[in-house]
Amino acid sequence: MTYTVHLSFEAENDLRDIFAYIAFQLHAPETARQQVNRLLKMILSLDEMPFRFRRFDPQKEEHSDLRIVTVDKYCVLYVPNEQQKTVTIVRVMYGGRNLSAYFGDSAE
Repeated sequence: MTYTVHLSFEAENDLRDIFAYIAFQLHAPETARQQVNRLLKMILSLDEMPFRFRRFDPQKEEHSDLRIVTVDKYCVLYVPNEQQKTVTIVRVMYGGRNLSAYFGDSAE
């Protein structure tokens, strides 16, 4: 059974920001397009077997459903829902960030 993949508003903005940074700050529009395409390819592949990637932080109850997969230097954080057969992409972030600090007590 396939899952329906949804991008949160924040994840959509993350992808736009990644593209803009690479294309305009680094002056590499073709590289930006390729990077976003690789990210989208992984995101769309989550419609099949979304539980195949590890939990983000299995030690914290509030993160029990949050999963993470890396694509190059970026992390895709998502929540699969088996009952509804959906996958929600929560954020797409640079992997060099302290993600544990970012998803501290304020994570939903």
